[in-house]
Formats: sequence, C-alpha cells, structure tokens
Amino acid sequence: MTVFKNACINGKFKDIKIQKGKIVEIGKIEDGGIDIRGKTVIPGLIDIHTHGAVGVDTMDGENIEKISQYLAENGVTAWLPTTMTMDIADLKKVTDSIPNTKGAKILGYHLEGPYIAKGRKGAQNGKYIKNPDINEFKSLKNIKMVTIAPELEGGMEFIKKCDSLVSIGHTDCDYETAAEAVKEGAVCLTHTFNAMPPFNHRNPGPIGAAIDENIYVQVICDGLHLHKSVIKMLYKTFGANRMILISDSMRATGLSDGEYEFGGQPIDVIDGVARTRDGALAGSTTNLLGCVKKAIEFGIPKYDAIKMATETPAKLLGVNKGKIQVGYDADLLIVDDDLKIKNRMMSGL
Repeated sequence: MTVFKNACINGKFKDIKIQKGKIVEIGKIEDGGIDIRGKTVIPGLIDIHTHGAVGVDTMDGENIEKISQYLAENGVTAWLPTTMTMDIADLKKVTDSIPNTKGAKILGYHLEGPYIAKGRKGAQNGKYIKNPDINEFKSLKNIKMVTIAPELEGGMEFIKKCDSLVSIGHTDCDYETAAEAVKEGAVCLTHTFNAMPPFNHRNPGPIGAAIDENIYVQVICDGLHLHKSVIKMLYKTFGANRMILISDSMRATGLSDGEYEFGGQPIDVIDGVARTRDGALAGSTTNLLGCVKKAIEFGIPKYDAIKMATETPAKLLGVNKGKIQVGYDADLLIVDDDLKIKNRMMSGL
C-alpha cells in the first residue's frame, strides 16, 4: 500500500491511497504516507499513435522495450505501438504478441495502413497499399485500432465487420463517405488535417463529418504538423472530451538529426523535422508530453491539455486509466508547475 499525502489534484489538495495497482481512496486519509508537499499529481499519459523512439521502430519487431522505457521516462504510461504500411506477413510478425515491457504498458497495436488511399499516403510506402480485406485483417492479432480510407472498395463492409476501433485517415473521402463510415462504426480521425482533404466551405470533407457526427479527432500538436490557430480551432470545436493529442513519433525521437528509416523508406531529420526524400512529413520527433506543453503554450487550458492526453484517449480505448479516481489504475505522474516530471508510478509501482 502507498499513500501520497498533500497531493495537488486539479488544483485541490487531497491524499491518495494506492493498493494492488489501483487507486482505492482519495481525500483526507489518516494513514501515514509520503508527503509530497503540494506537488501536482496528474494521470500518466496515453499515446495512441506512436511509431517509435530512441532508434527503434514498432516495425523492427524487436527492442520495443526501449521505446516503452523512453516513453515512461517522458510521462507516457500506456501506448499503442503503431505500424506502417508494409507486407501483411511483416505485420503479422510484429503484432502476433504483446511484449510485457518494463516501461509504458502496451495496450494493443494501432494498424496504420495498408488499407489507405495512394493519393494520401504521406510517408507510407505505396508499394504495399491495398483495398480493405476484413478476412485478412482478422488474421492479425492484438489490433486495438486500425486506420483506413473508407472510400476504398470494401471499406464500408470492413468497418461494419471490424471488431477493432476504426479511425478514418490517409483518405481522399468526401463528407458523405466519412459520415457513412461513422454510421457504420468509425469513431475517430487519424492525425486530423494531415493526409486527408482540407476543410472547405462547400466541401467540408471528413473533418466536417467529424464535427457533425461528434467523433474523436487525433491531433499532432508539435507546432509543425498544424498551425497553432488550427490547434485552437479544433479545441474550440471538439473540446477536451473529443480531441486527443498524439505524438506520431518515429525512431529519431530522442536522438539527433541524421538519416533514418521509416516504413522501409529513407528519412532525413533536419532541425528536428523528419521528411521523406520527396519532402513529405514523416511522423514527428517529439513525445506526447512535449505535445501537451505545446498545447498549453498555444493557449489551451492546462488541465484540458492534460485531459486530451490522458482521460480522453482512455475513454476511446475503453481502459480503466487516465483519471485520478477510485477504482482506476494507479498510473500517476508527480510534476512541477512546468510539467517537469519529479516522480512517476505505473500500476502502483
């Protein structure tokens, strides 16, 4: 059992009792404990879209614990290793099992491709792009989320029969197609505004459909993929309950500029910006805590920025994380006023 005394939670001072990896009591607790002297406690961050860090990529199929450890050091306590558009056999090798890592907990995989639009591939490898195949997809294990382009042949049938969370992304679909995809079961947009038609006043596309259908939106808040005014617009439109911050980090994250590989393609990182040789952005080199800080810098209230990287992704995934509340997993960060991590706890440890 662990008790944190005098913790600042959402601006209020309370004690937190933790037992067997769960929060069991919050309030004035008479048991002795660790006095953290008014330091702020927030939930551990949850990154639902990250490809890698510190020289390792999900598609490597090995050393994934290095990513988990890096994420934990930077405030992420749970994540979805995100794949790239590659051969199905390679995807099977990677997703066949979930490693039990010492760092951030893996909650399943996010399959980004191969069921995407060639015209919106971004940094994905066009060689492996194909139409959605639900039977093929069901041969894969441990997929928590899948990004697809619903306008492709077989797209709607795929969404209807898919048991994983479906996110619309790397797509050329129009408003009507996106709205239909949501009605069939899609729940999210992948890196909103990136790799999809823009929001046009006569052709609002998938972003307009997301507004009308009130689904979740993933947002890369690194100050590069989207202008700060767009970040603020998305926040004002979707709010902290529907907007999810993601890093979309790749293997160069935590390392210096140089030449890297991403989805079987060469990538150049210059001044921290990752691009393919044809100039397309290739993920980011930031981490989720950096995105939270950037959102605050852009004017989003601190606790809403935190919520968009904790409680909101947890609700989308349907996991008992992301809140400091009795019954929830004790994934906690002790931070200062600038969100610098002073200590962390995962599952009560």
